[in-house]
Amino acid sequence: MSADPLASPSRPHHPLLAIGLRLIAVLCLSIMFVTVRLADSHGVHVVESIFYRQALALPVVFAWVAMTGGMGSLRTRRIRAHATRMVIGLTGMILNFLSYILLPPAEAATIGFTMPIFGTILSALVLREATGIHRWGAVIIGFLGVLIMIRPDAAHFPPIGLAVAIAAACVTAIVSLILRELGRTENSGVIVFWFTLLSLPPLGTAMLFYGQSHDLATWGLLLLIGVVGGIAQICLTAALRWGPVSVVLPMDYSTIIWTTLLGWAIWGDWPMSTTWVGAALITASGLYIAWREHVRARRGPSA
Repeated sequence: MSADPLASPSRPHHPLLAIGLRLIAVLCLSIMFVTVRLADSHGVHVVESIFYRQALALPVVFAWVAMTGGMGSLRTRRIRAHATRMVIGLTGMILNFLSYILLPPAEAATIGFTMPIFGTILSALVLREATGIHRWGAVIIGFLGVLIMIRPDAAHFPPIGLAVAIAAACVTAIVSLILRELGRTENSGVIVFWFTLLSLPPLGTAMLFYGQSHDLATWGLLLLIGVVGGIAQICLTAALRWGPVSVVLPMDYSTIIWTTLLGWAIWGDWPMSTTWVGAALITASGLYIAWREHVRARRGPSA
């Protein structure tokens, strides 16, 4: 998660409102990912799901930016940076969608929580940021949680699904680094708008090969993917307007609750005990990394 200019100290903070908005966003994202899995069982190709997710969310995002920052805020001098973010972000979205198709929802969500772990590694290796023993310890604990969850001694999950989910977390971590850089000059609403808009030409081209006709129920699933995806983007942005990242970020881990309940209600999937143990370790690792980032931001890089 990148620092957002909208969440500057000069803005009034309303922590409860920020937390509520973040929880709504996480719930919407959970519904979106589970619906992608459900749409796949109806014969929807992942390219279709992503295209309609972006196309249907664009009007929602556009309206939000127009009401908050105004049309003039959409002007940017960093279109190349936005294009780079689009390519990598679209890759991450494809991998995330596939992870929920290939794995049970709770397990896909849990592996997604490793994103801060990969973010820490990439920050140290790529950005040469000082990473102390505290955060490296959290990284080790997080990977231990992954090993406990997937239990490599037994084939509980398809290897391709695990590989895709881990790749999705890694690419999402790369996106977070790009967003950190973009966030220095662009607010989050503008970043979301350009990502959504720039992704439509390549997705539209792909739809020439993968687009299909569907029954009414399937179109309803695709509509749901787009609408809840757009609502999630708005709530993610709004949450950062009213509270700092350190307050809203822990709410993301409620994903495991929603995905578990939805997976159980729709498919009867219930995580194994090892998934819960692994999820606890991965969550603890991610929260500790987030806390250390907060400490570093307040005390300086040497903290």
